[in-house]
Amino acid sequence: MLISQLALSNGQIAVLAREDGAPARIVNGATSVYDLAMEAADKSSTIEALIDAAGLGEEVDLAAAIAEGRLLPPITHPDPAHLHLTGTGLTHLGSASTRNSMHAKAETAEEAPTDSMKMFQLGIDGGKPQAGAVGTQPEWFYKGNGTQLVPPGAPLTSPFFAQDGGEEPEMAGIYIINKKGQPCRIGFAIANEFSDHVTEKFNYLWLAHSKLRPASIGPEIRLGNPPDDIRGTSRILRGDKVVFEAPFLSGEANMSHSFANLEYHHFKYDIFCVPAEVHIHMFGTATLSFGAGIKTEVGDVFELSATGFGLPLSNRLDQAAPRTVEVLAI
Repeated sequence: MLISQLALSNGQIAVLAREDGAPARIVNGATSVYDLAMEAADKSSTIEALIDAAGLGEEVDLAAAIAEGRLLPPITHPDPAHLHLTGTGLTHLGSASTRNSMHAKAETAEEAPTDSMKMFQLGIDGGKPQAGAVGTQPEWFYKGNGTQLVPPGAPLTSPFFAQDGGEEPEMAGIYIINKKGQPCRIGFAIANEFSDHVTEKFNYLWLAHSKLRPASIGPEIRLGNPPDDIRGTSRILRGDKVVFEAPFLSGEANMSHSFANLEYHHFKYDIFCVPAEVHIHMFGTATLSFGAGIKTEVGDVFELSATGFGLPLSNRLDQAAPRTVEVLAI
């Protein structure tokens, strides 16, 4: 089942649900995906069971809702400060080659492996532990809170100081923490993790800076467990011209880590197990237009799609106007 959120004219939220290939309909009585998820988590139920019990009402044209700017991110938090955007990289087979070329220096690239290649090899060796065992710790990064979450169809805005704004087509896990502090997975969605690859390439220690950017997910969340083999397409449109198009692969068949291992190393921290908070955790990619030598431009449109995950995710690239950074003494 696929679920999404629609902004109503009265300022409230409607929850939409559908099976893949079927029209979306409003879930009767549902006030948000967040509320549904909290109810399911605290009752040890499932969101799908709650939706089946509530029933479906009016049909909604999802594509029209996106064009009208009425489709919200498929999950939001009543207080955006309590939604966390995080991620992990070097998790996919093939991902090391792009990152290694970004971080290697020409004179040493063949003499010793980069830290990126070492991290990737750690995942190959220990990223898929047996059930009950703890695997290799992955790379991890923080992107921001719910104020950085961009709706489907809305612009991804680079800060004024950014040197690059590049797409990262990924799968994101969507989680809520129940009242007992237990992480509960809602499902998975397409994500544009969106990063500054020029800043990252200059020095790997600037990775944290390069990731403090907005991100977009959806338009829909696929409930339940993901397929082992996820196949999608990443495109960049410049006017009526396609300037980049490539397949992207995800799912554990194409990864050096298991989802369970990546989840463990995120939620092992108590700070990420605070009741009633939402987590959107992005699982990495092996496909980047930056690695293919593409330089994005303001006005470019990123379009990401994956079979079985609903409508494509589309966002235009924008850049914020320059501003003065000033700290006041009070």
